[in-house]
Amino acid sequence: MDLSQLSTVLAEISSEFDQRVVGATSLVAIDQLKSDFVGKKGKVALLYRQLGQIEASLRPSAGELINAVRDRIEATVDDLYPKVRQAERATIIATDVNDPTAIPRRLYRSSGRIHPVSRTRIELEDIFVGMGFSVEEGPEAESEWYNFEALNIPKFHPARDGQDSFYLDLEGEDQVVLRTHTSPVQIRVMQSQTPPIYAVMPGRVYRRDTADARHTIGFHQIEGLVVDRGITFGHLASTIETFTKAYFGPDMNARLRPAYFPFTEPSAEFEVTCTICRGQGCRTCSNTGWIELGGCGMVHPNVLRAAGLDPETYSGFAFGFGIDRLTQMRDEIADMRILTENDLRYMKTI
Repeated sequence: MDLSQLSTVLAEISSEFDQRVVGATSLVAIDQLKSDFVGKKGKVALLYRQLGQIEASLRPSAGELINAVRDRIEATVDDLYPKVRQAERATIIATDVNDPTAIPRRLYRSSGRIHPVSRTRIELEDIFVGMGFSVEEGPEAESEWYNFEALNIPKFHPARDGQDSFYLDLEGEDQVVLRTHTSPVQIRVMQSQTPPIYAVMPGRVYRRDTADARHTIGFHQIEGLVVDRGITFGHLASTIETFTKAYFGPDMNARLRPAYFPFTEPSAEFEVTCTICRGQGCRTCSNTGWIELGGCGMVHPNVLRAAGLDPETYSGFAFGFGIDRLTQMRDEIADMRILTENDLRYMKTI
């Protein structure tokens, strides 16, 4: 695909959007419209995934063309949404007086909302789709091979003790474990897709952690994977920086500290300034002023080999963050355990 062909496709997408937006007269229709065009599996997201097919020197220009169409669609939807919501609300209030089957006003005012963790996951997916990543998912119950061996964590490796995994009592040669990270999805993606690969993998994971202000037994992660020719640590650092500014805002600081992970080499930990104390030190950040959000690094050659890729041809980087931890930092939640207590009095405030 060249720029001329891309412009033609974008013009067709814009024309189709303009035709459909006229008939979007309900919130359900607007949500579907947004999902079809700028959602994680929408028409615009598909074009981002095809940027790898465009000549490298033309990709910045191609990205600008796609961004322009995406921004126009999002602006149109954002402008339309409150108008339609107000019209629907007026209809419900009007019919509530005479129609006993209508939703009572008191229930409409106290309608449910998306859980903060789910809201964070949706926002993260939108951020990374906007950066050109696809969104991939995998099973929560994994074999030991996908959860450990393929990630360069062989039997009796000390990292396995640190995970404190939940094993399922199932018959079979290979034991099945509730995944301790979403990294197994990276292996599945590399096995099923040919590079270039730019993908994020959100999902729920499980570990035998002691619940405290920053840990729970079941929590959520989002991991990213990039595999292509000529990928360097510099690409990883710039991706982390772009993500940090997009999610936390331009005034937040981030840092990478050297670390060790079996599946990456070299490895680093990603930290941001504690949003609770703003770097002064508190119990949430263990008085350090920093909160560790996850790890990152260059994909280990053994991991590439396990997925059937040649490390002499391809290189890549991976990163992983805790979605619950991000929610905690963004909404300034002192104790993460409140997220699982479903106290509506508190949930309505965040």
